This record gives sequence, structure tokens and C-alpha cells, in this order.
Amino acid sequence: MGRAHGISTEQIANLSNYRTDFNFSELERMVLEYADGITRTPVEVSESLFARLREGFNEAELVELTSAVTWENYRARFSHAFGIEAENFAEGTVCALPVRAADAVSR
Repeated sequence: MGRAHGISTEQIANLSNYRTDFNFSELERMVLEYADGITRTPVEVSESLFARLREGFNEAELVELTSAVTWENYRARFSHAFGIEAENFAEGTVCALPVRAADAVSR
């Protein structure tokens, strides 16, 4: 799905390094930082990050972005709670795993 919307193979392969990888634009880094923040428990989105988001997106776009990220979190947590596993529809492709907080701090 991502490739059909302009996400490159390099971006998918380097997703866990989005903060420093040259394949991501500043806007993409900001959106991914936001997605990381609202995925955490508890949610951690700084006022400065949200202010930068407001410079790049209007109110409706921010609502849509937040809705998309939180819906995917809901779906993933719901599936995990019921032990629903992948169906291997994308067998052989990359599934980027999030960086653990402890790993991110040590970088």
C-alpha cells in the first residue's frame, strides 16, 4: 500500500531510522515523530512538535492524520488482544519494527 502512495523501498527499509535517514523529508520526519508520540502509552507529544505540525497542516489535515494513526493503533492492539496473526499477504516484503525506547535513548 505504501509504495502505491509514493513511499520508497528505501524509506520502508529505513523506517526505524527516520530521524536521521536522508530518505525522509523534514515533513515526513515530523509526521513520524508525531505517530511515535501518539502511539506511546502514555501519549507523549510535545507542545513544540504540535506547533510545528500546525505550521505544516491545517486543522482538518491534523484531525485526519491523528485519526489514521490512532485507528491503526486501535486495529493493531485489538488484533493483538485476540491473538490475530498476519495472513502473509505480503510475504517476502519488509515489515519495519519500531525502535524500543531504550534503544532510541542509547543512539
